[in-house]
Amino acid sequence: MRGRTAGWFTGWRLWQLPPHVRTYVLLVNVVAVGASLSTAWLVPVTRTDLLRFGVLAVCAAAAIEATRHIERQREYNRAATVAYVDTKAVWSIAAVIALPAVLATAMVVFTYAVAWWRIWPRERPVLPHRWIFSAASVLCGTQAAICVLALGMHHYPGVLASGFLPGLTDLAVIVLACGLRWAINTALVMAAIALSSAPRSLSELFAGFGDQLLEAGAIGLGLVTAALLLLANPLLLAGVVLALVALHRGLLLTQFQRDARTDVTTGLATKRWWRTVAEQYLDRARSGQGTVGVLLLDLDHFKAINDTYGHPTGDLVLREIAIALCAEVREQDMCGRWGGEEFAIVLPNVPSEEHLGQLADRIRCRVPQVVVALPDRDTVISDLTVSIGCALYPAEHLSSIDDVLVASDTALYRAKQAGRNRVELATR
Repeated sequence: MRGRTAGWFTGWRLWQLPPHVRTYVLLVNVVAVGASLSTAWLVPVTRTDLLRFGVLAVCAAAAIEATRHIERQREYNRAATVAYVDTKAVWSIAAVIALPAVLATAMVVFTYAVAWWRIWPRERPVLPHRWIFSAASVLCGTQAAICVLALGMHHYPGVLASGFLPGLTDLAVIVLACGLRWAINTALVMAAIALSSAPRSLSELFAGFGDQLLEAGAIGLGLVTAALLLLANPLLLAGVVLALVALHRGLLLTQFQRDARTDVTTGLATKRWWRTVAEQYLDRARSGQGTVGVLLLDLDHFKAINDTYGHPTGDLVLREIAIALCAEVREQDMCGRWGGEEFAIVLPNVPSEEHLGQLADRIRCRVPQVVVALPDRDTVISDLTVSIGCALYPAEHLSSIDDVLVASDTALYRAKQAGRNRVELATR
């Protein structure tokens, strides 16, 4: 039995991570343990505290049980570069405000342990070191919040139950503590994502970051939970459980919508979503609000890469090309994968056809700078080229997005026929 446990531990993917990533993960874990021990006995634990902890624990377990199928789908469909939205923060934040430090720490450990046991199916468990790191990052933020509350509040813990309404100073301290807890946890997780992945653009690193506002909302719900626990009937916490179920369903819907709009290989817009946005831009231009440029791009001789190195390597090349394209366009422009090795870019409010051609040529010159190092062999892929066709709306005989796409595609065909690695405008 001991040998089996040791084999399970030594088989963790943690030991296969790059040294700098492994060091970072272990360091955060050690800091979390040390910080938790240092705050454990700031204040004594009373029987009332234990009773309140029990109420929160029961509600947390009920919420995890009620949402475990949704949580499982969220984890299955979540991209590796998107930070996890932790709605368990409701219970740990309530514990930070209402309970002594050691019980606030215990609430974090309890919720993560219950979630590990109930949510993740046996056929595909979450990597243990990743789950432990997630709990450790929350513990680091929790200990920081505890220190802020202990130093800044007149009555810690349980200012809400101290016999008077907290003043603005106490409320400000509570908000600061909660914000610090969220910021530290988010920063630690984002740093882990950045260290674990190949260098990417900031826009890709922070893709889906807006979802973290939902976690901030969960923290706000934790404040309400603490107030209900200390001032009102704890039975009202059943309403918090129901609110969390609704929040989880909203998170899952948002995630599915994002997945439907994002190409899994490149991270760019899917063909359908790109077309939807392009039609919206065209509608604005049709009403006299500017112009719309469309670029269709085709990687030259891409089939040779797939034939020589395999399709996984081809996907890696497409991913790097997508990053290069996004780096060359404006925030309001949209890059999409049109199919295979073809890409499409829609650009609202292009000043002129000349500007559109200059932008296309800048992209053409950027593509050969892309260098893809193959992870399993001492080989790099470089000197890639691209052919580009351009069209600008409004123009004669262009009345719909289909017309613009046909014009761009015709120009792209001319670019390829003329020797590739060139830009052609639709009006030439």
